[in-house]
Amino acid sequence: MKRNTKDTRWLVSCALLAAIVILLANTPLGMIQLPIIKATTVHIPVIIGAILLGPSAGALLGGIFGICSLVSNTVAPTLLSFAFSPFLSTTGLPGVLKALWISVGCRILIGVAAGWLWILLKKLKANTYLSLALVGFIGSMVNTVTVMGSIYFLFAHEYAQAQNVAYSAVFGLIMGTVTASGIPEALAAAVLVTAITKALLKIAGDSLPRFPKTSSSPR
Repeated sequence: MKRNTKDTRWLVSCALLAAIVILLANTPLGMIQLPIIKATTVHIPVIIGAILLGPSAGALLGGIFGICSLVSNTVAPTLLSFAFSPFLSTTGLPGVLKALWISVGCRILIGVAAGWLWILLKKLKANTYLSLALVGFIGSMVNTVTVMGSIYFLFAHEYAQAQNVAYSAVFGLIMGTVTASGIPEALAAAVLVTAITKALLKIAGDSLPRFPKTSSSPR
């Protein structure tokens, strides 16, 4: 009975965080429109979920974030939406797979990286506040670096055309986005993740549900 209760709590907790991800992804607070790209805060509940519920929950929430990004870039395209929406691909199946990786795959990595980094820091008995801030910062940078890095390696020529610049200028533009958008996002994530998660950890204590594990023992 206790196991069933814990499994249900894990699922309910994931569902609540997923609802927050979807809500943020569909409001100006979650995806702030900039001239070139959409700056996101949707990764924050993904990171928090990875810390509280484990890497599996983080991966699930990251996948939901990615699907929201895919839909957003499909219905309200920007200059770079071809890199996030398989429906806007102009290079056939390879472009579809590349877009799926950037929009969904890179976002799954946010939750996986944040969840396992938190586990590692807990095993090292690092300071809780510093650990939360570091996980928030790194989790956010995983989003920026993997997305922008993938655009550079997979869509550099298309990026140059969309920006109307020479191919040789693409790397500088990518690094400019990482610096101007990614670092402020990561600093904000470090502060918000620390404040929100510390409060939730204090409330929940040791009763946080973890990912359900299969077992052959009777319940």
